[in-house]
Amino acid sequence: MIQPTTHQEQLEFLKKIEGQVRGVQKMIQDKRYCIDIITQIHSIIGALHKVEDEIFKKHIDGCVISALRGRSEAEKQKKIAEVVELISRFRKAA
Repeated sequence: MIQPTTHQEQLEFLKKIEGQVRGVQKMIQDKRYCIDIITQIHSIIGALHKVEDEIFKKHIDGCVISALRGRSEAEKQKKIAEVVELISRFRKAA
C-alpha cells in the first residue's frame, strides 16, 4: 500500500535516539551508577514516545482523514478499525 504521508523528519530523531542507546551501552560497559543509566533509559523512552506520537498524528491527519473524505465506505471502516485496534493494543501494553 502506498503511504500518502512520509516520516522523513522522524529519522533525525531516531538517529539521536540510536546515539542515546549507544550511550547507555557505554554507560553499562563503564559500570556507571544505576540511577544514571535508568535516567538515560527514561529519556530514550520519552523520545520514542514523541516519535510514536508524531507518526500516529500524521497517520490520523493524512491516512485516516483521507479515507474518511473518500467515497469508499469499506476504506473508512478499515481505517477506523485500525485506530481502534491500535488504541486497544496500547492500553493492554500500558
